Amino acid sequence: MRVAHFDCFSGISGDMTLAALFDLGASTEAVYAGIASLGLPVRIDAESVQKGGFAATQVFIHAEDEAEHRHLPDIEAIITRGNLTPSQRDLALKIFRRLADAEAKAHGIPVGEVHFHEVGALDSIADIVGSAIALDLLGVEKFTSSPVAVGSGTVKCEHGIMPVPTPATAELLKGVPLRSCPVKSELTTPTGAAILTSIVTEYLDTPPLTIEQVGHGAGSKDFLEQPNLLRIFVGKDARSRQAAGSNSGFAQSHGLSAVGVGGCDVDEVYVLETNLDDVPGEIIGYCFERLLAAGALDVWTTPIQMKKNRPGVLLSLIATETNLAELEAILFRETQTFGIRRQRWERHKLQREAITVETPWGAVKAKKGWREGQPPVVAPEYEDCARVARENNVAIADVFRVVTQSYKNV
Repeated sequence: MRVAHFDCFSGISGDMTLAALFDLGASTEAVYAGIASLGLPVRIDAESVQKGGFAATQVFIHAEDEAEHRHLPDIEAIITRGNLTPSQRDLALKIFRRLADAEAKAHGIPVGEVHFHEVGALDSIADIVGSAIALDLLGVEKFTSSPVAVGSGTVKCEHGIMPVPTPATAELLKGVPLRSCPVKSELTTPTGAAILTSIVTEYLDTPPLTIEQVGHGAGSKDFLEQPNLLRIFVGKDARSRQAAGSNSGFAQSHGLSAVGVGGCDVDEVYVLETNLDDVPGEIIGYCFERLLAAGALDVWTTPIQMKKNRPGVLLSLIATETNLAELEAILFRETQTFGIRRQRWERHKLQREAITVETPWGAVKAKKGWREGQPPVVAPEYEDCARVARENNVAIADVFRVVTQSYKNV
């Protein structure tokens, strides 16, 4: 499994994230083109710099000062009109929605009343959209992070002098382990925290990683105590192979069979479920969207018969431990359910990687999955297949068939 690990020893911000991704080799041309497609008066430059003795990349964003305040629908409209892939657009929207939720909770107002000034400014839009594009281009399957340094002291914001971390940053970092740091400055910004918590599924000091690349993203400030850098390590996670060769302790402790582990990736996930008998379908559909945007791995419903012979719906989802609190909050808020059941399960997965398959209509994205000693399976990506079908006026079923057959013939 290909993993990207964020080393937030000096915090994280939007520009540091984008700079580190550029340092890893993410295409500046693709990012520049994506930001330009938003139609905003903003541009980005990336330069090689020295930061605290480290060679790094620093991002410089050139934008005009704006007096207008944007609300979440304004930001969503800007992102939606851009020439982004569906995965890039969805990630950018997810990050901004997390920011809106955090600001609303921090200031005790509805999400619809949140106005983005500092995080809705042109430079922050460029940071978030640019990072979403670069993260998508990185081609990793999992994101992890170290405990996060937030700094200390105070910072001047639109609302006045605020303690570090600011209320929105603190809200975003709920459930995230923090690390002490001697620097009296804001090291982690709301934008950086929103990006991190939108993608990271596990927090640990040092992952069992075979490092292939290291990216250094420089912040704008200089500190005497330490380099102002974000490091991103990219490599292969060795744990899946270790787990595949032995019986899982989790399986043994829960009485589950470990047969079939060999050659598979093994991890632990949680299943949340609740019974609903008085919730309109529109509400359940909206809840689906919110759960998936908040990081649920999968969401589904099952028709059930409840007490007093009432027809109902079992709403279920799969998630990692990192997102459980937020996902439960969404379920309680959106469905008004009286209770949620939680179970922990061991999951066996095919080892997988993202690939592209050449077809008569051009390259199409797909996922390849395999177990050791078994032939691989290929799953074409729906969004890419749908795009090819629309552009070439062919049946999407034919695109799926050709992608699968083209891979087998390689």
